[in-house]
Amino acid sequence: MRGWLSRASPTAFSTYAIVAAFSAYFCMYGFRKPFAAAEFAGEGAWGLHLKATLVLSQIVGYTLSKFLGVKLVTELAAGRRVVVLVGLIVFAELSLLAFGLLPPALRPLALFCNGLPLGAVWGLVYGFLEGRRTSEILGAGLSASYIVASGAVKSVGSAMLGWGVPEVWMPFLTGLVFLPPFGVAVWMLSRLPPPDLDDEAARTHRQPMTGAERRAFFMRFGLGLTVLTGLYMLLTAYRDFRDNFSAEIWRAVGQSGKPELFTLTEVPVALAVMAGLALLYRIRDNRRALLAVHVVMAGGAVSIGVATLLFDLGVLGPVWWMVLIGTGLYLAYVPYGCMLFDRLIAATGAVGTAVFMIYVTDAFGYAGSIAVLLYKLVGQAELSWLAFFRGFSYVTAVACTGAFVVSAWYFGRRVREGKGFG
Repeated sequence: MRGWLSRASPTAFSTYAIVAAFSAYFCMYGFRKPFAAAEFAGEGAWGLHLKATLVLSQIVGYTLSKFLGVKLVTELAAGRRVVVLVGLIVFAELSLLAFGLLPPALRPLALFCNGLPLGAVWGLVYGFLEGRRTSEILGAGLSASYIVASGAVKSVGSAMLGWGVPEVWMPFLTGLVFLPPFGVAVWMLSRLPPPDLDDEAARTHRQPMTGAERRAFFMRFGLGLTVLTGLYMLLTAYRDFRDNFSAEIWRAVGQSGKPELFTLTEVPVALAVMAGLALLYRIRDNRRALLAVHVVMAGGAVSIGVATLLFDLGVLGPVWWMVLIGTGLYLAYVPYGCMLFDRLIAATGAVGTAVFMIYVTDAFGYAGSIAVLLYKLVGQAELSWLAFFRGFSYVTAVACTGAFVVSAWYFGRRVREGKGFG
């Protein structure tokens, strides 16, 4: 298989790689998100809402995983990715088994343990794809997985609840459904050959980064990377809130009891985002592509605010509102995980790996998600989930648009002046 892929046409290679990466990350969501389809009504730890306590517990584990991944994932040798991926997923599934077995007071601990390994999966999967001439197309295909998967696994979980499966056992049983296809997808990824000489000529050589190299890279682009990291904290918090409490939002707009909505509203989002970002592949010049990525991301941020305003004015119905803000959100969010830093490294000639900055922004991004959730639960407890989300949409649109402009100006200057090189 690897020999055939080495000789395959770019179209055949890209199709195979997208199917493998999409499937692997899609299946990961079968271990992470199904519990969000349940209500888990009642009071949890510290007097907080029970479901919010469970969400918070998993996010804390997931965030810790991202911080650990800054070192562990970026230094991991390519030959060890497969074993580590399988081990992480098995650990996550065993944590869901513990979630069903443990008494209620200890279930947040089980979800913390569930989130702890899952935060490393993205970097390991993307490591098979980065540094190639077709990285935008491959990254767009991979990114479509989490846009669709979150809704799809919640639909599966919601259907299981309708069949009479208890809430506490639904996540574990959903994970069992996705375990075999995950194994097949990881095997497919393991057959991908490394980037060839033409890939390295177009996108620079990619290699694991030492601690000194990571510090030097961050210091070289300190201001711009700080802006992008802060911006990603807001986007991640917004995405997580929409994702984790979509059931509550749908209920507030009169669309409860429709499991298919979790999936159907995300499919057009994924298609629109894939189409938009895949077009960036046609821009050969890495400097122009870096600017184009910023333009697309800023446009996504603007559309969140416009769609929410139209919803508040009664022009948009709730379904189209969720579709349009989802499209804007993921146009701004997805490039972080697949093409923004890949193009940045290629445009500046820096030697390293995009996974490093992906994990830096991810780690702080989920820390921002924790902060926003705590703010809602403690500081804005009287606000409904819907009212808080609408206000959050306006804040995200305005702040992110301004930050993208600053980032584009900063990196545009650095690249024009040649300060990013060497």
